[in-house]
Amino acid sequence: SLMSKTRPKLQQELQEKGFAVGQPIFVRIFKIPGNLEVWMNKGRGFELFKTYRICTYSGFPGPKVNEGDWQAPEGFYAVTAEQLNPKSGYHLAFDVGYPNEYDVAKHRTGSLIMVHGDCQSVGCFAMTNGRIEEIYFLAHEALAKGQEQFSVHIFPFPLTQRNLQKFAASPWIKFWQSLEPGFAAFEQSKQVPEIAVHNGEYVVTSKVGKLAMHRTAEATR
Repeated sequence: SLMSKTRPKLQQELQEKGFAVGQPIFVRIFKIPGNLEVWMNKGRGFELFKTYRICTYSGFPGPKVNEGDWQAPEGFYAVTAEQLNPKSGYHLAFDVGYPNEYDVAKHRTGSLIMVHGDCQSVGCFAMTNGRIEEIYFLAHEALAKGQEQFSVHIFPFPLTQRNLQKFAASPWIKFWQSLEPGFAAFEQSKQVPEIAVHNGEYVVTSKVGKLAMHRTAEATR
């Protein structure tokens, strides 16, 4: 099968880093420098398993606004089992869930935005086939083992204060500033924050920081 080559190599790598197949995952994408990160949770918050180079994404930093604008989206997305596509024309794929509630509130259009293989892209995030096999397998197994959905956070670049200052002249700076609390919440707690949309804007509703710290204290006692 498709995974027969990928699985043993990946399981070995997971084991070496203390992870196991089926643990919950979290995906973070940065258009600059062009990376997709897979984080996994062994029980004490998420830890980085692996950073994959994105083969190609189309467009520029800034969100997707219209069908056919060749842009890849930015924001906070979630993937359920229904969004996995083992029969993709691009080897393997999952739909990131664009448009989300925020995009709809902003009247943004477009659909079928994927993370997929085959290394070619129109508004999607394309990976080499070897990389998408690993990512897809980890996603499939996490969902099969009971993670209801996994979050996919897509950013133009890491939303540090320095980077936001550097791009202060961009027409998208206000939008990027609205993504920053979600970026920072994960950076600080290594728990995926709960993010809601209120009055058409992203709001971090739970930072889960205290809880995470308490759990860590319990675990290390």
